[in-house]
Amino acid sequence: MAVTAVVGAQWGDEGKGRIVDYLAQRAQVVIRFQGGDNAGHTVVNKFGKFQLHVIPCGIFFPETKCIVGTGTVVNPDGLLAEMELLKQAGVSLDNLWLSERAHITLPVHRLIEEAEETARKGDQIGTTKRGIGPSYSDKAARDGLRLGDLLRPEYLKGRAKRLIERKNRLLSTYDRPPIDEEEFFGTLERWTAQIGPRIINTMPMIRDAVKAGESVLLEGQLGVMRDLDWGIYPYATSSNPTAGHACTGAGMPPSAVKNVLGVVKTYSTCVGAGPFPVELEDEFGERLRTVGDEYGATTRRPRRCGWYDALAVSHAVWLNGFTSLAVTKLDVLDGIDELKICTAYKLDGELIQDLPHTPDLDRVECVYESWPGWKQTTRTVRSWNDLPEEAKNYLNRIAELAGVPIGYVSVGPARDQLMVLKDINAEA
Repeated sequence: MAVTAVVGAQWGDEGKGRIVDYLAQRAQVVIRFQGGDNAGHTVVNKFGKFQLHVIPCGIFFPETKCIVGTGTVVNPDGLLAEMELLKQAGVSLDNLWLSERAHITLPVHRLIEEAEETARKGDQIGTTKRGIGPSYSDKAARDGLRLGDLLRPEYLKGRAKRLIERKNRLLSTYDRPPIDEEEFFGTLERWTAQIGPRIINTMPMIRDAVKAGESVLLEGQLGVMRDLDWGIYPYATSSNPTAGHACTGAGMPPSAVKNVLGVVKTYSTCVGAGPFPVELEDEFGERLRTVGDEYGATTRRPRRCGWYDALAVSHAVWLNGFTSLAVTKLDVLDGIDELKICTAYKLDGELIQDLPHTPDLDRVECVYESWPGWKQTTRTVRSWNDLPEEAKNYLNRIAELAGVPIGYVSVGPARDQLMVLKDINAEA
C-alpha cells in the first residue's frame, strides 16, 4: 500500500472512519493529519461502535503505530475521555503517539469560539464551539501552545503567562470572566502527567516507515467542501483536509504519497451553515436522514441531506488527484424509485461546471439527471456481480462523472459490509 491519503470528497461525514478501519488491518502506521475533536469518525468492529474524534482509526490494531499528527489541534481532556472509552472496551493504547508539534486546544479556546459565534447572531458559521477556530488562529498568530511545551515547564510557563494576559483582554470584550491562572497551570500540569509519555518527535518514526516502504495511512477529517482555502469559506473548518496538506500535517514529502483515496457517499450531507445546493427539504431529505442515521458523530446535530453532487466531487478530484474512490452508504438508497445526480449548476441563466465563489454558490440552481432505483436490499451483497443492475449503473455513472475508478463500495457500517473492487492493500 505504501503511503495512502484518505480524503473526504464532499462536505465531510462521508464514512472515512470505516474505510480507514478496513485499510488499517494491513497498515504499519496510521496518522491523523489535521483537524480537532469537532468531528468524528464512526467505526464498527468486534470491539463495538465508536465515534473517534482525534485518535486515528487504526487504534484497534495493536501492531499499528497510531499518530496524532502535527497538523492537528488536540484537546487533551477530549483525548483522555476518548482513550478511556477505548480502554473500557478492551482496546490497547500502547500504540498511540502524539506529535510534540501539534497545537493544544485549551478550555479558553472553547469559551472564545462560543462567544464569537454567539456575537455573529444571524450570520453564524455553524461551528461546533469546540474551540478549533481559535486554536488554529493562535497557531497562525504564533501565540499557541504545543503539546511538546508540556514537557518543558519553564518554557511553558513563560508562554502560558503571556497567553493568559492576551486571552483575558479578549474575554473582557465579550463580558466573560477571566482565566483563573492557578487553575490554568494546574490543568497544564495534569495534562503533562496524563499524556506526557506519549508526546514525542514523530518525524523519525514516520521517516523510517516511509523509507522502509511500510504501509502508511494518512487520515483526514471533514471534507474538501469544508477546506479553509477551497471549500465554502467562511463556512469552513480552520484547516485543510486535502491530500496536499496531508503531507505537511503528517510530516513527509509529497512524493511519498502514492495513493489518494477519495471517500464519497452515494448522496450528499452537510452539517452546519453555508451553501448546500443539492439540499432536499422534503420527504426524500428526511428519508435519507432517517435511514442513513445522518446525525453528527460529535454533536448529534441533524445533517442536511441531498442528492449526489457531481460538481462538488469533481472539484475534490482535481484538488486531490484521487487515484480511486470509496463509495459509502449504497444501502441507504435501497427502495427509492428514482435517484438524481446533480451534473451542472445554472447561475444567472448560464450553465457552469465549476464551483463558483461562495456567495454565488448560494444562488445556483442544480441541473439533475435521473436514474432508476432498485427494490432489493444491498446490505447483504458482498460482490459487484450480485448488485442490482440499477445500482451498478448508478455507481458507474458516479465513477464516470468523477473520472476516477471505484475501489470500494460500502453497504453498511460493519467491516464485512464492504465490496472490494480495486484493493489498495493488494497493491502493496
